[in-house]
Amino acid sequence: MDTEFNKEELHDLYVWIDKIPISRPKRNITRDFSDGVMAAEVVKYFFPNLVELHNYTPASSTQQKLSNWNLLNRKVFAKLQYNISDDTMRKIVLSTSGAIEPVLIALRDKIEKKMEQNSDNKQDLEYFDTRSQEKVLADHRHTDMTREDMKKFRKQQLSGQLYTDMEPSVRLILEEKDQAIVALQETVEILQMKVSRLEHLVQLKNMRIEDLTRHLEMYKVKQ
Repeated sequence: MDTEFNKEELHDLYVWIDKIPISRPKRNITRDFSDGVMAAEVVKYFFPNLVELHNYTPASSTQQKLSNWNLLNRKVFAKLQYNISDDTMRKIVLSTSGAIEPVLIALRDKIEKKMEQNSDNKQDLEYFDTRSQEKVLADHRHTDMTREDMKKFRKQQLSGQLYTDMEPSVRLILEEKDQAIVALQETVEILQMKVSRLEHLVQLKNMRIEDLTRHLEMYKVKQ
């Protein structure tokens, strides 16, 4: 991968990397990314379920560095429709100047494309039917059950402790309503998770807009 990038493109990359929380201090990008651990952390920041960090061991030996990169390439990059060559991996592992930047720029593009695909995926937003959402939230406000309340309720429900002194027909109706409440509570939790993911996506989009705006301003200054 011999692609050359201008200073503005490299600056955008460094700014993007700096905004991502990584476990180790960032000192020299060529050496920092040589063992693949920081690259794995970058992907995990955007897709937590895609990377298991315990599989990537901080290393100084060439063999372990290559092992990390091979695993990352095979298990993670492949899911982003991305692949780097053995020659490129070896250059990165040997801390060859200019080897890691093209990989990270391409990786950033793949990450952004994957995020856009996720946001456009109707299945990912299947719970966001407006009418259903309003009904669920309204019912949730009436029940006002905490997570601990739900656990206690489920234990009582499973052990048959609820409504034991009522007539069977009445008990059946009440149990059905309680089961509906449990289902609504679980749906609300799912909705909250979806909202959090969407907020995270908006944050990433804003970061990218800031980078592009800064790039445009720098270009205007040079004109």
